[in-house]
Amino acid sequence: MRLNYLANAIGLVMMYIGLVMLAPIAVSLFYHENTLPFITASAISIIFGYILRQYIPNAKELENLNDIKKSEALFIVAMTWIVFGFIASIPYLFFKFSFINALFEAVSGITTTGATILTNFDYPHSFFFWRGLTQWLGGLGIIVLFIAILPQFAVAGRQMFFAEAPGPTEDKFTPRIRNTASALWKIYLSLTIAEIALLIWKGMAPFDALCNSLSTLSAGGFSPNPESIYGYHSASITWIVLTFMFIAGISFNLQYKAIMQKNPFSLFKNEEFRTYFFSVIIMSALIALSLFLNHHTNIVENIRDAIFQVVSITTSSGFASVDFEKWNYTSKLFLFIVMFMGACASSAGGGIKMARWLVIFKSMKSEILKILHPNAVVNIKLDNKTVPPETTRQIIVFVFFYFLIFGTTAILISILEHNSAVGLTGAISSLGNIGPGVAVTTGPMGNYDSLHFVSKIIYIINMLVGRLELIPFMVMLQKDFWTIKE
Repeated sequence: MRLNYLANAIGLVMMYIGLVMLAPIAVSLFYHENTLPFITASAISIIFGYILRQYIPNAKELENLNDIKKSEALFIVAMTWIVFGFIASIPYLFFKFSFINALFEAVSGITTTGATILTNFDYPHSFFFWRGLTQWLGGLGIIVLFIAILPQFAVAGRQMFFAEAPGPTEDKFTPRIRNTASALWKIYLSLTIAEIALLIWKGMAPFDALCNSLSTLSAGGFSPNPESIYGYHSASITWIVLTFMFIAGISFNLQYKAIMQKNPFSLFKNEEFRTYFFSVIIMSALIALSLFLNHHTNIVENIRDAIFQVVSITTSSGFASVDFEKWNYTSKLFLFIVMFMGACASSAGGGIKMARWLVIFKSMKSEILKILHPNAVVNIKLDNKTVPPETTRQIIVFVFFYFLIFGTTAILISILEHNSAVGLTGAISSLGNIGPGVAVTTGPMGNYDSLHFVSKIIYIINMLVGRLELIPFMVMLQKDFWTIKE
């Protein structure tokens, strides 16, 4: 890897992140609040980026990054998210958070996990806006944003685009990757504005509507209300948030195609979307039935809360319309299963993703067929397109490492916390960027503040690894990856 390319790209992104932090400064000024937390973070980000570009040999001479290598793109993406996590934590330090708590809240924000250490919500407007903004930036991707607006990434953006949002296939829907990134952000912004308008129309305070919408479309889950969406006590608001959460879990590439065709029903032609849609329906029905059989007699509320929580967890949003930790064992078990599902690839949602599960199950089916018919040639297909064998292998390796990381961290946290429920649900919740666990301490109305600081560090690592879908971090474990050249 070439040091000057790394310094140029990371430095450029950090400088622009510093400019993005002018937004919470504007909110602070509007509400007559302290601007120092965000001015400090903005200045540090800009100065850090400037130093990288100015003082690393031959970095500032680079006019573009057109011949960037894949290994360099992976490193840039991974380091950008790690550094951004530290930058995003700076404002929290001004609100008397410990360093670990500040980093936890910041990484939970940028990775759209939504797990919080807040024990009270007595903070200024700019604080909650910053929480929501970090999720909104992280939802579609920091690098994807800058690919859309920075000419330096016009060509090199392809490598970084797929390094930041790795999926089963490289799916771009315009000839130029910069146009793809720009189209994604236009859809993302338009949906956010639409949700803000609808929430205000249904009676939510404008500031709350803004913060909740930033967290909904990013599949994040941070809310300025300590009781999440449940705290607004409105069925209309619950259905609006549910709808936009579901949309956030649909591939933005697929949404773009549906918009261009002016036919939302074209979504059902996509095999992954159909799997996502019917998985939500089936799991919601099972939970609603379980609730009804366990003396939750209000059928309408059962159906609404079941669908809301299944969509919230499937898309990794982490919002709550009810304190589901108080549900019966069977209902909570179903929710735990939902934590492993994941939304669609190329969406804001986290988790394993439906496309990968489709390939896994089709691979199992093909292997069974080959046992019965050894000479048969069985191709694995998604939407009538053959999945290359190397892609299938990568998906199998991905899922293997995903469960290996989940199992290892679940055991470690269970030992540290002396609580297997916190360990199991917390591990998958952080790795899948879901947010709340299915445990008393870390449930939808709980928080992660009381956990051991080592547990918090494990969660932080899980959140970053889960958001970048393992690939950049798996590659970084290779010794050859760290060969640096000036």
